Amino acid sequence: MSTTLVQIGGARPARVGPEARTPTALEKAFLALVGAGSVMFTLALFAPKVFGSASWAAPTMFGLIAVGSIGYLWSGYGHTTPGIKNHGIFHSSLANRGALAWLAGIAVTTFYVVLYWHGEALEGGYQLLDPFAQKLTGSPADHWFLYGFLYTLLVLIFGGRMFLKYRHNRYQLIRTASVMFFQLGLAFLLPGVLKKIWAQDFYFTYFWPLKPDYLLPFDYVIGEGGMIAKEWSGHAVGRFMVIWSAVMALGAVPVLTWFFGKRWYCSWVCGCGGLAETFGDPFRQLSDKSEKAWKFERWSIHGVLVFIVLFTVLLWVNDATGRKLLGSDGSELFWKTYGLFIVMAFSGVVGVGFYPLMGSRVWCRYGCPQAAILGIFQRFFSRFRITTNGGQCISCGNCSTYCEMGIDVRSYAQRGENIVRASCVGCGVCAAVCPRGVLKLENGTFGGRYDGDGKPWSAFKDALRGRPKA
Repeated sequence: MSTTLVQIGGARPARVGPEARTPTALEKAFLALVGAGSVMFTLALFAPKVFGSASWAAPTMFGLIAVGSIGYLWSGYGHTTPGIKNHGIFHSSLANRGALAWLAGIAVTTFYVVLYWHGEALEGGYQLLDPFAQKLTGSPADHWFLYGFLYTLLVLIFGGRMFLKYRHNRYQLIRTASVMFFQLGLAFLLPGVLKKIWAQDFYFTYFWPLKPDYLLPFDYVIGEGGMIAKEWSGHAVGRFMVIWSAVMALGAVPVLTWFFGKRWYCSWVCGCGGLAETFGDPFRQLSDKSEKAWKFERWSIHGVLVFIVLFTVLLWVNDATGRKLLGSDGSELFWKTYGLFIVMAFSGVVGVGFYPLMGSRVWCRYGCPQAAILGIFQRFFSRFRITTNGGQCISCGNCSTYCEMGIDVRSYAQRGENIVRASCVGCGVCAAVCPRGVLKLENGTFGGRYDGDGKPWSAFKDALRGRPKA
């Protein structure tokens, strides 16, 4: 159990604890399995002739990684008593921006750069998954199938870590099971099956504006004109895609967020959030808690949202006017900007590659347009809040330290104020690490959440004028 010293008055508490624990012999053995599987996968990437199309290679290497990882996590957490422990995270090179963190960040960033711009270079890796891809999708494996497989594997393995680490907290267990289910079932297996049936995959867990092409005019999706036309096989698929996205974006989002806040999506369904909550959990304490970061966050995330809204409207207007406004290739302008700078560079390279340096929610906090819309509803038009009991707060700072969205939770707790910040994803870790039960996630009545909540539209207008109250 680590010792915590708190520096009163700062947004980010100074913490002192024991140095990181030395792995046991059993843990080293499990790490050796992970290392062996990783070496095999590296050989498959850079020397594909070593394994060729051997049917045993993929199950062996990924099996070693999975068994070694789960075994290492079990041996590390299984013998401990339930409850949150710091485990010397601020003395860990990987968890506190040390040399290992930089190496990990460079490795993940490099992988994303290669994936997006030189996917063919990963052929040695994805050809190993070809038998599985053929059975699931009816098509040969490619770099996107490899990416989806690795992504899902990370969510499942580190989801197991969440089960062990937060086994004392029922909310965390259910939430983790949810993101694992949605990633494995609706974001990996089901799209593969649909590709086999329709010759095109479809992701039910993503919709406009996070997946803007799902709400573009039909002609841009399935017509003769737009750049995306070649990817869709028939009108039924495109029509369903647009209708589903419209129903979710315009119906489900405001209704579900009214009742549950943005956590119903960001912490329970979304694949980006699922990776952040599992694979990114060791880095949540690295989020910037400063006022400057909060100000940049508001401009950045809402700027991306405005960009997508304007371009979506322009593409529909262009389509309605016979494509006289932007021409027949109007969608190409959109994808050259949004696809390159937002999807590839921001959500992928920076959003995941910078986990070990900036925390696990860089994309969700600064760039995700879906989070921006959900945040607006949550802040002004939702029943969700985190209530605080200031009289019980001992100012330990655990809540602020472990907030992945950079919220100085402790400052709210000390004042006994509800936390209704737009950026809060309702992960509940702040409540899980509180030693006094000061924080509680609630879906109460609408009133009493914040000053002026009787006139939410007025509060919203004040925020647009640069006068946010929380």
